[in-house]
Amino acid sequence: MTVESTAARKPRRSSGTKRAASGASPRKTAAAAAKSAEPQLVQLLTPEGDRVENADNAEFLPYVSDITAEDLRGLYRDMLLTRRFDGEATALQRQGELGLWASLLGQEAAQIGSGRALREDDYIFPTYREHGVAWCRGVDPTNLLGMFRGVNHGGWDPTVNNFHLYTIVIGSQTLHATGYAMGVAKDGADSAVIAYFGDGASSQGDVNEAFTFSAVYNAPVVFFCQNNQWAISEPTERQMRVPLYQRAAGFGFPGVRVDGNDVLACLAVTRWALERARAGEGPTLIEAFTYRMGAHTTSDDPTRYRRDEERAAWEAKDPILRLKAHLLATGEADEAFFAALEEESVQLGKRVREVVRAMPDPDTMAIFENVYADGHALVDEERAQFAAYLASFEEGH
Repeated sequence: MTVESTAARKPRRSSGTKRAASGASPRKTAAAAAKSAEPQLVQLLTPEGDRVENADNAEFLPYVSDITAEDLRGLYRDMLLTRRFDGEATALQRQGELGLWASLLGQEAAQIGSGRALREDDYIFPTYREHGVAWCRGVDPTNLLGMFRGVNHGGWDPTVNNFHLYTIVIGSQTLHATGYAMGVAKDGADSAVIAYFGDGASSQGDVNEAFTFSAVYNAPVVFFCQNNQWAISEPTERQMRVPLYQRAAGFGFPGVRVDGNDVLACLAVTRWALERARAGEGPTLIEAFTYRMGAHTTSDDPTRYRRDEERAAWEAKDPILRLKAHLLATGEADEAFFAALEEESVQLGKRVREVVRAMPDPDTMAIFENVYADGHALVDEERAQFAAYLASFEEGH
């Protein structure tokens, strides 16, 4: 089942519409038709913080019926502290403490909502931006920074939290997730697997191959695409002609578009998809429609390809402000709660700065270790050459 709104936007007709359409190229006409038929989102919380319950989201309401005021405050805390950590990491890179950083600014609801939908025995395959999901899995946020500082290859044991190491190669983790999910099914376990990727990665061959294999083998995997509107400097209209989630239909499994700035909707839809996977109903594609408010990475300058007005429009849909407005309007949180949380975020920032700056440099020669179990003549030769090269600096050459 593909979830679409019955209230899809329709183009406004005018006396000149027919004449203009008759002279349009087939490509432009098809693109316009696809855009006009674009469905609305599964949404449970409006940008103003109001709860939504209607026919369009009725299927997903039971999946958050157990959420209490305490749970909502917890989701808010998750998002706020994740954003604080992310901001500290960006600042540390600007100060020369990290080589690079990929910010999640604006995508907190998509990650926290989906992350909190997972069970402990579920397994996650992230990209390099899933800092909020890592937080939900109990990975110490400072462990995420070692790779970006260049002192380790990951910094955590994936088997402890069922959270795989970050994947830099675009889209390859979807194949890893599919293979792992096929293994889970063969083992007879009722756990599920989730793979995170972006809208740009959805055009990669690896992702499409993962879709094919997961469908054919009915793998218990959820593909969670954070459509943040930009694949580095390429907007979505240059990447696809139809809404991204609709691609799932061509592979034979359901696709759902959810408001990626609505933490409740992301929680509900992901729980629904995970339940399908555990019940043996196969894969699901979730398109979390959100926005990357910062740069693609700290080496990117989004002002060269994005308008300020676009970012301002999305800032009005900020996922954290949205939930805060709801908590205040319903009386489920007061100013004392927010003040205490702000102090907690300050302490988190302080700890992140201290830990990163105290990270020891790795052994320079360690790169040659653990390449071959029994050693190798070529590696030995390269080790000796590199050692001689380093020694030349000590000798003043």
